[in-house]
Amino acid sequence: MHIEAPKKTVNKSDKEVFDFLIDIKNFEKLMPENISKFEVLSEDKFLFALKGMPEIVLKLKEQHPNNKIILGAASDKLPFTLTADINSIAATETEVTLSFEGEFNAMMAMMIKGPITKFIDTLSSNLSVI
Repeated sequence: MHIEAPKKTVNKSDKEVFDFLIDIKNFEKLMPENISKFEVLSEDKFLFALKGMPEIVLKLKEQHPNNKIILGAASDKLPFTLTADINSIAATETEVTLSFEGEFNAMMAMMIKGPITKFIDTLSSNLSVI
């Protein structure tokens, strides 16, 4: 299953956006209002939960300076990745695209597609806090 949020333009350099996103504690600022839990577990891993959803642990899997960040599920039970593609438009303008990629059976995909889409869209919208 692939879900992509609309591109978001941020009035910061690609380096500033990248530096913000690799500091995982900053993801708390991007979370939706209905977050019920956020906890930094280590410098590359955090746990979060939205009301009515199970806790999810995300781990920083890959980073390509000023270009791309890939977070992945720490558990193999629900394998997925959350990718931030960072593209510089100008010295102080950057385009960010968030995308979700996961392998789920048809029933699970049907159940989570709506909430995941809303979650990714909210993260993308909240990038303006950078």
